Amino acid sequence: MISPWNLPLYLFTWKVAPAIASGNTAVAKPSEITPMTAYLLSEICIEAGLPAGVLNIVHGTGPDVGEAIVSHPDIPMLSFTGSTKVGQRISEVAAPMFKKLSLEMGGKNANLVFADADYEKALSTTIRSSFANQGQICLCGSRIYVEKSIYDRFVKDFVDRVKSLKVGDPQDEDTDIGAIVSKVQWEKDLYYINLAKEEGGQILCGGTVPPTINERCAEGFFLNPTVIAGLAPGCRVNQEEIFGPVVSIYPFEDENEALSFANATPYGLSATLWTSNLQRAHRVAASIESGIVWVNSWLVRDLRTPFGGVKQSGIGREGGFDALRFFTEPKNIFIQL
Repeated sequence: MISPWNLPLYLFTWKVAPAIASGNTAVAKPSEITPMTAYLLSEICIEAGLPAGVLNIVHGTGPDVGEAIVSHPDIPMLSFTGSTKVGQRISEVAAPMFKKLSLEMGGKNANLVFADADYEKALSTTIRSSFANQGQICLCGSRIYVEKSIYDRFVKDFVDRVKSLKVGDPQDEDTDIGAIVSKVQWEKDLYYINLAKEEGGQILCGGTVPPTINERCAEGFFLNPTVIAGLAPGCRVNQEEIFGPVVSIYPFEDENEALSFANATPYGLSATLWTSNLQRAHRVAASIESGIVWVNSWLVRDLRTPFGGVKQSGIGREGGFDALRFFTEPKNIFIQL
């Protein structure tokens, strides 16, 4: 089991618990960027009396430790959450060995806002779904498509609220946007902001580095939340995963165009749909190429249900005690009226 840095304890235990509960021993590698929570978990497991050898936590980089786990002949089943590029490498190594795979990889999630949506709820939730955890959640909506008749109003209100978000010390209770996880990720975010300008995008807010937060955070990597307009769905910024507080916003004419925009990426992890029309909700949700679709909500979860993506967002399904049942499940659609 190989887990990512963005939710280092949540996604780590999500893999470990089902493996042990279903009678397996487990070899688990946390991200080398965020190793501390996995180490503390190991201490708790020892204190709780978990027998030696049941949970084996190994630390190190992907090319060294991760590659050794994936290629080891005595490990028949692999569960990975992380980037699509790494998932491709795991597939290359594991496929000739006929290992079972669950790969939950990148996302470039669409957020479709129709004119008949509950405007205030769509607006406030879209702020959260765009910038929660600095946008460093695979389920964040980084592509916002708004029906043309309400586009100008929505953009103005959205940008005004984004500008009011506080970038600050993560330990302060009133902080909305904390630090980017690493210098590498921070530089990646800035690269895509500059690329957006080259592609003809307009930076409506953000795109800049804030002044030093305080002495404790002097070496942290901070970025003002960024909203970009005017980028066509096919441009690189709308095609490639950024994984930071950077979103694009663009109008659509009708339902068919909204669907074409939503499906116009190689990813298919999640999507969010805002409408008061129940027939449209079912019709559009069923046509979106995505493993999970939220209607009039975001991040509504039941961990007993399977979870995973389609296309380059993954194969196999994860979720609760279905985490090690690697077969195709129906799409999950959560609707709130």
